[in-house]
Amino acid sequence: MALSKILLPGLAGAAFLVSMSAFTVNEWEKVVEFRLGEIVKSDFEPGLHFKIPFVNTLRRFDGRVLTLPTTPERFLTSEKKNLIVDFYIKWQIEDPAKYFRATRGDERAAAARIAQIVKDGLKSQFSSLTIRQVVSGDREQIKLAVADKANRDVSEFGVKVIDVRIMRIDLPPEVSSSVYQRMEKERATVAKTFRSRGEEEAKKITADADRQREEILAEAYRESQSTRGEGDAKASEIYAAAYGQDPEFFAFYRSLNAYSQAFDSREDLLVLQPDSPFFRYMREGAVKPTP
Repeated sequence: MALSKILLPGLAGAAFLVSMSAFTVNEWEKVVEFRLGEIVKSDFEPGLHFKIPFVNTLRRFDGRVLTLPTTPERFLTSEKKNLIVDFYIKWQIEDPAKYFRATRGDERAAAARIAQIVKDGLKSQFSSLTIRQVVSGDREQIKLAVADKANRDVSEFGVKVIDVRIMRIDLPPEVSSSVYQRMEKERATVAKTFRSRGEEEAKKITADADRQREEILAEAYRESQSTRGEGDAKASEIYAAAYGQDPEFFAFYRSLNAYSQAFDSREDLLVLQPDSPFFRYMREGAVKPTP
C-alpha cells in the first residue's frame, strides 16, 4: 500500500510532464518555439515533437494559402482617368520567425501591410497604362508585375504573395457615360468608313460587270452578223447555182412561194389583171422540165 501510494503520484507526475513536453505539428501549421520569450526554432516538420515544459512555449500559425479580400479601389490611368478595380490577394506565411518578428503574429496587421503594398503596385501599373490598354490588354502581365514587386517588398515580413487576381475593372459612373459615347462615335466612324469602302468597291464591281456585259454582247452581235453574212452568202451561192441549172424551175419555185405568202389568209384581197405575170403559172400550169 505504501509503495502504491508513492508510485501512483510519481506516475501521474511523469504523465503530466510528458503531456506538457510532447506536441504535434499539423501539415497545415507553422510553429514557432520560444525559450523565455526568445525564438529558438521555427522549422518544424509535421509530426510529434518535444519541448521543455514551462521553459519553452509555442505559437501556431496557419501555413495554408490565405485569401485577403479587398474593397474596390480607384486608380488613375496615364490619361488621368479613374478606374474602379476589384481584386483579391492570395498570400502565405513562408518564414514564421520573420513573420512573428514583423507582425507579432497578428494576421490582421500582416494583411493590412500586404494589401497596402499590393495597392501601391497596382497604382504604379495603372498609372503607366491607358484605359484602352487596361481594358483590352493582358491582365496576366499586370498581375505578374504586381505580384513580383509585392514579393520583394513583403519578403522582410516572412510571407509570400501567391497571386493578385483582378476580378473586375469598371469606370466610375460619372465618366462611364461619356466614355461609352466616345467609343460609340469611334465605332460609328469606323463603320461609316468600311461602309463607304464597300459602296466604292460595289460600284467598281458593277461598272466592271456592265463593261464586260457590253463587250460580250458586242462580240456576240459581231459574231452573229458575221455568221449571218456567211449564211446569206452561202444561200445566195446555192440559189445562184440552182438558178443556173434550171432557171424555169427556179422561177416556178419562187412563184409558188409568192402564192403561199399572198394567199395565207382568207381575208387577203388582191386586185390584179388576169393576164398579170403574177398568175403566169396558174394560167400555163406546171413548168415543163428542162430537157
